[in-house]
Amino acid sequence: SLTDGLFGRRPLLTCTTDLYNGTIDMVIKSAEKEKTRKPNMRDAILVAAEELFSTNGFSAVTVRDIAHAAGANPGSVTYHFKTKDALLLEIYRRHCGPMNHRRFELLAAAKRVRDLQDRLQAIVRAYVLPAFSSGSDLAGGGARFTRLRAIMSAEGNEVTGRIIAQTFDDTSHAFIDAIHDSLPHIPRAEIVWRSHFLLGALYYTLVTPERVSRLSRGDSDGTDAGDAIEQLVQAAVASLQAPALDRPAPSRRRSAAPTKAHAHDGHALR
Repeated sequence: SLTDGLFGRRPLLTCTTDLYNGTIDMVIKSAEKEKTRKPNMRDAILVAAEELFSTNGFSAVTVRDIAHAAGANPGSVTYHFKTKDALLLEIYRRHCGPMNHRRFELLAAAKRVRDLQDRLQAIVRAYVLPAFSSGSDLAGGGARFTRLRAIMSAEGNEVTGRIIAQTFDDTSHAFIDAIHDSLPHIPRAEIVWRSHFLLGALYYTLVTPERVSRLSRGDSDGTDAGDAIEQLVQAAVASLQAPALDRPAPSRRRSAAPTKAHAHDGHALR
């Protein structure tokens, strides 16, 4: 079953390989379907914008830049997408719709695992796995879109922040809540922080796999997705299970207004 595949009766690496291959098949089929479509100006604009955003960031790229790279005129960009903001949102939807859908599927199966330790590993794997299953730059990720996501997050632009929240908040809250259900003794705010670190590790692993190969002096292959998934899952689970920080009791005089970190805790996993 899918639950057994997430964490069950077979060796973990075998389970991961099966799930990875299954998700890859889904992405490849989507990519093949896309390839059979007749190329059109709308697709050309999307590809050009994604490449420019992933290289230069959102703010520095103009509609004229996108039109030039796509071999179109600026009017074509506004005709198909109205604004640059809407164009970026469509890029996120195009990639993250399949990835978020797969994450929810795997999360539903993971939550049915009875043992809390096994469930936690299955939940983390359900989050990590779809990010690696991007065999093309079309659906669910790809190196270019992963780079774009990292740049958008770092840029701190209000528009990109809103698009990121709109794209990922539902899945972020779902995974954070599921982890908290498996670790009820850890405050949710601390799980948010630890999930935040998982996201950073996931980004870096996807974008710079060669660093692992180099620093391990060839003993590890940074491009080995199965190994990377298992390393990430084990490290993340250990981090999530660490004892909660010993904090002083909150003051009764503290303002009722939420802090920035708490107000946006759903953004930890994206």
